[in-house]
Amino acid sequence: MVRETPEVSAGSTADIAFLLLIFFLVTTTMDVDSGIVRKLPPPLPKDAPTPPKVKKRNVYTVLINSRDMLLVNGKVGSLDYLRKDVKEFLTPHVPDNPQYPETEETELDFIGKYNKSKGIVSMQNDRGTSYKTYIAVQNELAAAVRELRDALSKQYFGMDFKTLLDTDKDKAKAIQKAVPMAISEAEPVNFGGNK
Repeated sequence: MVRETPEVSAGSTADIAFLLLIFFLVTTTMDVDSGIVRKLPPPLPKDAPTPPKVKKRNVYTVLINSRDMLLVNGKVGSLDYLRKDVKEFLTPHVPDNPQYPETEETELDFIGKYNKSKGIVSMQNDRGTSYKTYIAVQNELAAAVRELRDALSKQYFGMDFKTLLDTDKDKAKAIQKAVPMAISEAEPVNFGGNK
């Protein structure tokens, strides 16, 4: 008498594999890179004139080394005070005060005559700077400009800048001209040593 080997039913194997695939697709998380929403200027044409020289008093310098330490206008800085200090720098002050940037009187729609700051924030990081610190500094600089725009928008139009942008784009453009996003970013260099 020959004994037959029992067969294993493989009919539901495909169903189990499909259910496992669905399970792993649903439960797996994907890392999403964060980024900065920033509109870049168009490239300069080859025959563009050389940009004008910027006075030292009009530039607020932020350097980040490879150890994620800040050097702000030649002094050790902190992320905790960066936003407040940038707001103070970019706020138009008395034109003759050499401690602050120059101002220029501008005629703006819906606002009238306004003393606009000529201040520029210049940021440069080391090639070894962590992405986390780079983003944190960028966020603080952008937040300083955003808060200045909010304050000016509330002063002239009684609402924050985001609400104004959603309701009246022409008035929002006047605020953007009064407080431009004057943040310049230089190409990364190796000035902080190796990490």
